[in-house]
Amino acid sequence: MESRVTKYIFVTGGVVSSIGKGLTTACIGALLEARGLKATAVKLDPYINVDPGTMSPFQHGEVFVTDDGGETDLDLGHYERFMGTRMSKLNNFTSGKVYETVIANERRGDYLGGTVQVIPHITDEIKRRIKLAAEGFDVCLVEVGGTVGDIESLPFLEAIRQMRSDVGAQNTLYAHVTLVPHIATAHEFKTKPTQHSIKEITGYGIIPSIIICRSNQPLDEKIKNKISLFCNVSPNCVINAPDVKTIYELPLTLHNEGLDQRIVELLHMWTGAPKLEPWIKIASSVTSEDRTTVTIAMVGKYVDLTESYKSLSEALIHSGVATDSKIKIVYVDSEEIERSGVESVVRKANAGELVDAILIPGGFGVRGSEGKIAAAQYAREQKIPFFGICLGLQIATIEFARHVAKLSDATSAEFEPQSSCTVIDIMESQKAVHMKGGSMRLGAYPCSLKEGTKAREIYGKPQISERHRHRFEVNNSYREQLEKAGLVFSGTSPDNVLVEMIEIKDHPWFVAVQFHPEFQSTPKNPHPLFTSFVAAAKSAKTQGANTLKKGEKSVAGRAARTTSSNSDVAVGNES
Repeated sequence: MESRVTKYIFVTGGVVSSIGKGLTTACIGALLEARGLKATAVKLDPYINVDPGTMSPFQHGEVFVTDDGGETDLDLGHYERFMGTRMSKLNNFTSGKVYETVIANERRGDYLGGTVQVIPHITDEIKRRIKLAAEGFDVCLVEVGGTVGDIESLPFLEAIRQMRSDVGAQNTLYAHVTLVPHIATAHEFKTKPTQHSIKEITGYGIIPSIIICRSNQPLDEKIKNKISLFCNVSPNCVINAPDVKTIYELPLTLHNEGLDQRIVELLHMWTGAPKLEPWIKIASSVTSEDRTTVTIAMVGKYVDLTESYKSLSEALIHSGVATDSKIKIVYVDSEEIERSGVESVVRKANAGELVDAILIPGGFGVRGSEGKIAAAQYAREQKIPFFGICLGLQIATIEFARHVAKLSDATSAEFEPQSSCTVIDIMESQKAVHMKGGSMRLGAYPCSLKEGTKAREIYGKPQISERHRHRFEVNNSYREQLEKAGLVFSGTSPDNVLVEMIEIKDHPWFVAVQFHPEFQSTPKNPHPLFTSFVAAAKSAKTQGANTLKKGEKSVAGRAARTTSSNSDVAVGNES
């Protein structure tokens, strides 16, 4: 039987960072899958960190977690949301990871005492990793992080240049994403940045066959022809990717520009006609104005960089598709709640209006924790639909312990290590691990759901698997006391040692989970927890059940215990 020949598409970017390479790569994958091909994607990150797991969310944005416990770039979230392929540790690696491997090889004597150099040792390791991730697929998309011209990217660019010789010109294609800025005062687009970017990457020996032009409005044929002429590509290979109302329109936009057709022609692939009906339906749903608006307050402390919650915000949008709702996310700073109270801060963030639901996402460190506890108490007492994720479960447990179970000093060992009432604590097996991130529970773990609970009703099955990224757990020493007070432990590890889900019965919708369900939500398959949460918020809005009571009780007494520490990365804190 003839072995599968994998085609490679290398995606680079120029002019500016954050140009949209990740989304472009994901959409190419979606279009090729719609044609019946089996596709995967790899993200090459130039930074020296071994992975993004110990990086601040303010520096890097979200850390996306794979089933096998990989802490990866947020672009892998785009890949999974647009493509049917599950990503793994193989699908993202950094310069740091490459150098770490090469140095370990050298220390072991693998190079027989030879001089270790960028070429061939570093570039060979890069190519090895790309080929490993590509095994078994028709097409492997390779996104090179950073912007052409960055010194950090040079080994990656050299490696993908060599790939053409390694696997054959007929099996490789280079696509370059650039910005075509519109100068408002001159009323015209400028192609010179794109010309310079193409000149730069051509100088590295990489000649793009396709140029994908980002712009804030559609380009006319005159501009496309100019880019074609000066950048030495066919006119039909200048693809325009203008701003769209929703990222889920982008596959359709790129298809209408002929991108997938150009790719299969250039790579000499036979495919069926693309089946784009699911994307048409999704884009139509997300952009429809004829939907009930559901407003959700996301109470966190990374609200200045909403990319920290990328998968979460997208999962909510997916649930809007499933429930025919228009999702409005209001980002609320939990530290501001500590200073001014829940209701006033939420109203201020939402232009004086109330919200339909409250969500507390994951996070790191003590900073802002008391504001989150106040928000959880407010949602519980005011009967507002509440969803806690990861740290959000721990916050909800602390709040319930303090104000319902009468454990007034309840806290987390993460917040107050010397406390005598740590209802959230680190497990004994984790205490001896000192490598940063090494003691975290990462990746997919099974969870058993208790009969008769909302969790079991939502999932519709007795056991599930969800992805984790955290260190601290519910302290089993307090489980009996909390259960007697009314807290329901609706999901646990199969051996009943670890708490995975909690809920409250006498509440319209109050559920918190230790895992990160957002990592498995896609627009084609919205996650059931988010769908149920948004449906509850929509119902509460419709019935007027979310009318907040005036005279909010102050819960600022605990805020004095909060510090202004900025140590919010995963090196020692909850996710």
